[in-house]
Amino acid sequence: MLQDIERYLACPHCAQALTRHDRSLRCPAGHSFDLAKQGYVSLLAGDAHTGTGDTAEMVAARADFLAAGHYRPIAEALAQAASAVAGGSGGLVADLGAGTGHYLKHVLDALPGTVGAALDISKFALRRAAKAHPRIGAVVCDAWRPLPLRDASAELMLNVFAPRNGPEIRRVLRPGGTLLLVSPTARHLRELVDALGLLSVDEEKQRRIDEKLGPYLEPAGRREVEFTLRLGPQDVRTVVGMGPSAWHTDPERLGAALAELPEPVEVTASVTVAAYLR
Repeated sequence: MLQDIERYLACPHCAQALTRHDRSLRCPAGHSFDLAKQGYVSLLAGDAHTGTGDTAEMVAARADFLAAGHYRPIAEALAQAASAVAGGSGGLVADLGAGTGHYLKHVLDALPGTVGAALDISKFALRRAAKAHPRIGAVVCDAWRPLPLRDASAELMLNVFAPRNGPEIRRVLRPGGTLLLVSPTARHLRELVDALGLLSVDEEKQRRIDEKLGPYLEPAGRREVEFTLRLGPQDVRTVVGMGPSAWHTDPERLGAALAELPEPVEVTASVTVAAYLR
């Protein structure tokens, strides 16, 4: 719920603290933000655009795919990593690019003393994140702008298949805090990439992530999580529709290519779970 994370929030205009007044959050400078009836609050600056956020269709596809348990090993690996670095110290877990709150939910279950801030630019995703766990507060914001969280407010930050803003992650993490970052390897969904012409992950992705985060955070270990999925035709449509390939795939070509796949098709899921220290 939002009240659990209000003390960590900051005004996106002036960075001052926010306090609740009936159905809104306000700062001492008079900036006010209404609470949506679906349980989230938008802390976007007035000139921000939400056109890059996941659509309702993409969010629905992701919710269905994750609810089926296909990516459970990733969620479990992330929760294990969170337990190892955060223990029972409590505090705030901030998920940058949280989507539906699926991964944040698993981490909060593993860390009973913590509360979670689900940060995303898609209001469609945050409508679901606000209901994903009783200790999640959902906040619409832009990952590429100053995050609406106070300095050194987070014990732990998550970033799962999402944009990374190194300077802001460093600012929001407390000294000694950890970022847990999940990114696909070049083998991730490779069978579908080849057969359906989806966007691919290049071999240098992890190196580029390290270089971009290097000025702000220190690498603190990583592990690869790889497993095999057995997907039917609808599962394949769903996994395509929930990711970046949804923006670039022609439905007619996709349908024709899907008809050529075996049923079920075996697909490799392959990610890196990396830790970075503030």
